[in-house]
Amino acid sequence: MHNDGKVVPIKKAHATPSPLARLPVVLLQVRDKAAQQLQQGLQELFDNADDTLFEMADKARNNLDHHIFFEAMRDLRLKRKNFERVFMERLFDAFAGLGQAGRGELQLVPVVSYDGVPGSTRDDLEKAVALEAMLGRVRHRDGLALAQLTARLSALLGNRLDDRENPLGPALLCEFFLRAGRSLGVEIRVKLVMLKLFEKYVLSDADQLYGEANQLLVATGVLPELKAVPSRRIDGRAAPEHPREATSPVADRSGDENGQEAFAALQPLLTAVRGSVAPTLEASAEPLPISTQDLLRLLSHLQQYVPEPESEDDFDLRSQLEQLLTRVSVKSGKSRVVEDADEDVINLVALLFEFILNDRSVPDAFKALIGRLQIPLLKVALLDKSVFSRNGHPARGLLNEISAAAMGCSPLDDYQRDHLYLRIEQVVQRLLNEYVEDPVIFSQLLAEFSAFTADERRRSDLLEQHTRDAEAGRVRTEAARQRVADVLNKRLLGKVLPRPVVQFLQQAWSQVLLLASLKHGEQSVQWQAGLRTMDELIWSVGLQQDTEAGRRLLDQLPGLLKALRDGLTSAAFDPFSTREFFVRLQALHIQAPEGVDELIEVREPFVLSTGSPDPVTELPGDDPDLYKALQLKVGDWVVFQEGQASTLRCKLTAIMAPANTYVFISRTGLKVLEKSAGQLAMAFKCGALHTLEDGPLFERALMAVVGKLRQLDCGK
Repeated sequence: MHNDGKVVPIKKAHATPSPLARLPVVLLQVRDKAAQQLQQGLQELFDNADDTLFEMADKARNNLDHHIFFEAMRDLRLKRKNFERVFMERLFDAFAGLGQAGRGELQLVPVVSYDGVPGSTRDDLEKAVALEAMLGRVRHRDGLALAQLTARLSALLGNRLDDRENPLGPALLCEFFLRAGRSLGVEIRVKLVMLKLFEKYVLSDADQLYGEANQLLVATGVLPELKAVPSRRIDGRAAPEHPREATSPVADRSGDENGQEAFAALQPLLTAVRGSVAPTLEASAEPLPISTQDLLRLLSHLQQYVPEPESEDDFDLRSQLEQLLTRVSVKSGKSRVVEDADEDVINLVALLFEFILNDRSVPDAFKALIGRLQIPLLKVALLDKSVFSRNGHPARGLLNEISAAAMGCSPLDDYQRDHLYLRIEQVVQRLLNEYVEDPVIFSQLLAEFSAFTADERRRSDLLEQHTRDAEAGRVRTEAARQRVADVLNKRLLGKVLPRPVVQFLQQAWSQVLLLASLKHGEQSVQWQAGLRTMDELIWSVGLQQDTEAGRRLLDQLPGLLKALRDGLTSAAFDPFSTREFFVRLQALHIQAPEGVDELIEVREPFVLSTGSPDPVTELPGDDPDLYKALQLKVGDWVVFQEGQASTLRCKLTAIMAPANTYVFISRTGLKVLEKSAGQLAMAFKCGALHTLEDGPLFERALMAVVGKLRQLDCGK
């Protein structure tokens, strides 16, 4: 029978009787019920994936991204059935594995962590972080129902199971999904989109999955004494996943398994930098750990003494904290030490800010300002470890929003009067003044600052669009100028004509043709009429009067003169300025051409275009810096260093054909620079041009720090 991939192959599963024969009937019912729901979730996922990827392709900032998302759509359509089939086969295999007696050593799905296989790529890390966050959200939201289901499966099978062995647990479901997606030839951005959709359309309904499985098992008498978990569904639909985040994301830190597990995965790497925060006392002093709450009070004290941005004093948080611990220890007579977990947080935040303050994307003028956020971020992290794993954490979002807004700021002598600088300074100062332990202030400041930056972006977007339109018009004009020059040169070069006629065509009639091209296009009646009039004028001054055509000229002159005057009028030429030309033209038509003493041979090509060609022509096609220039995409931010004193930060807003001119704008949307590909290549070559990474700063810092810690760990 043909299998279209839409129906779970139940009979095929029964064709392997050995493991399934040992499964209780109720477990087969659990499996089939779950398979039906998961199948429906996958179908919803793929139905919406097409729309999601189409929308992303539509919003793509360049042709490459546009192509990537459309290719992903095509790949998903072709491989959808196989994807669903592999997922369901994995699910059935996992249930079959539960019935195998003497399974021996447990084959658990690896715990997703930051500490991946040596040599793992940035894409692997990005995927691991996304998976960790997904698993944490399911455990936090539906952990109790999952634990009850795992306990009932253990009781039913007589084997103690782990949540990661539960075929319906989020770890194995994610594993099935990733295995099924191995055949997809899509890049990391598309994979992350697919993971989000998997969470939205499959994992978000995990409560229903576990609830129905638990009901089936209770109905057959499996651990009925376990209290049923209340449904979080409203009228059959899942309730919002994070109802508490709007008020206090750390209101119940004890249940924040996601944050704790993500941070726990990092701690083995952080052992390499422990010992950097310790009081300076005699070795005989009795060590006494300081509680997290007391540590927070010390940090709140230090928070009031963070130097001003313009201060030349260095502020090393770990050094300052060490000095403070020493004073506290001397007073108590005991060595007040920071516990390992808290020191790991301190070191991780310090390393993150070390990266941030050395990152080229943060303008120097803003680094001291952003550096003042270190203590507030550290206090948040001590209270809520999910800041390291949850992209939507408001403290993390605030740092990212500030750095993104500052990235486009070029150095200014009076930057302290810049409205963006002043707004960021206001945000930082409010945190230093008001933040103690209640994280709500981060959400408030993020909302206010996001509204401010959104208003800024709206204004800059309007100016940017105006800049692009103006550049498109300029390029169109240059192309039309070149076209006019080409048609003139085709008709004039190599010919011997009266000087007044050549000058008239190059200086006056070229403008008539240019206007016709820009206003009406080169397929228009006006353009064709302009060419025809030009050809007739050239023909008229080259006639021999004793020829038949010469004798007919008098009959055609009125129409030619009218066409010339109408054309000049359409281009707004002053009739008085052209009167002399018509007088001389009349004389040319009366006397024989050989009698004209102003005949010239046109040898030099006429140039109407004001553009200049790319002066850099000696670079080979495979030059690496030329390749870097050609790889620039619209939306990329760069820094131009012109001498020691002049630095310009700007964004590529357009690449204008046909000359591939690169147009750059300031953060306000105004044009500040125009370069050719060759000029950009030479700037790369001499170190005057650098690209800026515009990804979220916190995420980039975390990636870099994890990579650095891995290197330290491997070098032990």
